Amino acid sequence: MAEKRVRLGFIGTGGNARGHIAQMNQLADVEIVAFADPSEQSLKLALERLGRQVPTFADHREMISRSALDAVVISTPHTLHYEQALYALEHGLHVEVEKPMACTSAHARALVQKQQETGKVLSIGYQRHFEPRFRWVREQIAAGRIGRVTFLQCYQSQNWLRGQQGRWRLDPALSGGGQLNDSGSHLVDIVLWITALEAAEASAYIDMRGTAVDINSAVSVRFTNGAVGNISIVGDQVAKGMWEDVTIAGDKGIIWMRQGGHVWIATEDMLAPQEVTDFGPSIGGKDQNLIDAILGRAEIQVPPICGLRVIELTEAVWRAAEQGRPVAVEKVDVAAR
Repeated sequence: MAEKRVRLGFIGTGGNARGHIAQMNQLADVEIVAFADPSEQSLKLALERLGRQVPTFADHREMISRSALDAVVISTPHTLHYEQALYALEHGLHVEVEKPMACTSAHARALVQKQQETGKVLSIGYQRHFEPRFRWVREQIAAGRIGRVTFLQCYQSQNWLRGQQGRWRLDPALSGGGQLNDSGSHLVDIVLWITALEAAEASAYIDMRGTAVDINSAVSVRFTNGAVGNISIVGDQVAKGMWEDVTIAGDKGIIWMRQGGHVWIATEDMLAPQEVTDFGPSIGGKDQNLIDAILGRAEIQVPPICGLRVIELTEAVWRAAEQGRPVAVEKVDVAAR
């Protein structure tokens, strides 16, 4: 495919998808050729964002069978991701799927295995992998700058509950879970990715705030390297916007990531903590990375193993809260490609 454009279809054309449409429409190596969504209004708005007419379908299977496609972007309610991504891979297509990749570990493992069988690109919409500050922190930890990670403190709060009233994210049949499986999924992913830690055991308290899904979660985690940590997810913050803080302590130093993009580091050889302002160059975004990976120009930056590790920990949190005791994070070995 080195000299051809990637023919792209969209499964789901809501607000999130329209952001992808705008980005993909600017890439020279992409041809957007079809949309699938059961909502005529969403299809109409997607066509307006694209600025031209393409075939539209109410069902993604019809779009795939009747369109000449190389890849799809999936932006649909969470519990639909697994079936749609699996169907696309089985029909020889590359896939970019929004987070979470799947809502059960079994489904996530099936997608990892299907990607390995087909050799197709499968990427997840965790955009933080492309942000220079997160990449800088990951590089420092990998280089041993703060030594072995021994403790994590992660906090995220958002006016999520109020913003989701009457919407599908409060319906577990469509969302698969609450704030932890939505915005919290980004936090869980990036912490696991930048530290390279794997969760071994979790304990949790969850407050559903009168809904059918988790809203506030207080989580403690033990990792396979012996590190421990806390993850706090607050979904009923009164103020608008999001607040997020992450602290990563090692046996030779510590990194503080604070709201507003501020990062400080302290190591054994420093007299005082230093604020970091230069994180290096940007490497583009998730949509560009998908196309570059399909065309053989880059490695995928958010491989399916990331989605599997996130839902393994998320499921353990749900089980721990339900059972009122620490539970093991259930894992089945898969190749980390």
